[in-house]
Amino acid sequence: MDIIGRASSLYDEVVVAVLVNKGKSGLFSVDAGIEKITSVTAEYGNVRVDSFHGLLVHYCQAHDIPVVVKGIRAVSDFDYELKMAQMNHGLTGLETVFMPTNPEFSFLSSSLVKEVATWDGDVGHLVPPLVRQRLAARLDERR
Repeated sequence: MDIIGRASSLYDEVVVAVLVNKGKSGLFSVDAGIEKITSVTAEYGNVRVDSFHGLLVHYCQAHDIPVVVKGIRAVSDFDYELKMAQMNHGLTGLETVFMPTNPEFSFLSSSLVKEVATWDGDVGHLVPPLVRQRLAARLDERR
């Protein structure tokens, strides 16, 4: 089970909040990302996908969200995320729960998946079928 699935079994509602970062240009638009996340989490009846800009703590305050769940792949993730969690707690009292990823996927990142897919590597075992299809289509558009 993935981290969203594990979180959905712990909480009545899980909000996947996607940061709108104007300083980054991703392979997909925020709306396209939200659509993919919504599709692949549809099996969980208590998951909602939304976007925000600014500070996560402000989003959480505005939506009455008391806890953030963060997936941790490696010690380097934990080091960074712990600092963020402590800052968030200091700002508003927001709590953070860390969940380790399945070791099978601990090396995985979006940049690695994009790199492999760009060079026609098979990422079908790393991402949901819908994501693989959209990724292939997007990369074909760019060629």
